Amino acid sequence: MDSSDRRNASGEGKVYCCAIKDLFSNRIVGYAIDERMTAQLAVTALRTAVARRQPTGVVVAHSDTGSQFRARSFRAVLAAAGLQGSMSRVASAGDNAATDSRNALLQKNVLDRRRWATRDQLHDAIVFWIERTDNRRRRQRALGKLTPVEFELAFTAQNVALAA
Repeated sequence: MDSSDRRNASGEGKVYCCAIKDLFSNRIVGYAIDERMTAQLAVTALRTAVARRQPTGVVVAHSDTGSQFRARSFRAVLAAAGLQGSMSRVASAGDNAATDSRNALLQKNVLDRRRWATRDQLHDAIVFWIERTDNRRRRQRALGKLTPVEFELAFTAQNVALAA
C-alpha cells in the first residue's frame, strides 16, 4: 500500500484528497476528501482501505513524511489493522513515485480540464475519476494492459484454478 495527499482548488477553496493505493494491482483502495489536510483525513482513507481489503499477513503501508501520516491516530489504525508502517526518507522523491504518478494523472485528466465552482463538484469529479476511470477503465502497461480491477479478477481466478 502507498499513500499520498493532494491539494486541489475549487471556487469555494481547496480540497485535499488522501488516497491509499494497493501496489500489487495499482488500485486505489481507500481515499478521503476534505477541505482540510488533517490526520483524520489520512485515518479515514486508511480505514476505508482496511475495510475494503481486510489485509492479512505482512502488509506494508508506505507514506511520505507528512504530519498526518506521523500522527498517533494514524499509527494506531496501522497497528490495529496489523499493518507495518513505512515512511519516505526526507528529500527522496523516488519513494513516492507510485502515488505521485497517479496524482499527475488526476491533475491532467480532471483538475486541469475545467474550473470547479464548488467543493462538492470537485469532490464528485475526484471520486468519479478514481472509481470509474482509474480503477476500472485505465489500462496499465505494468498490469499487462489490464485495468486494476481486471488484474485483480484475473489474479483471483488464476489462484482459484491453481488451488483446484
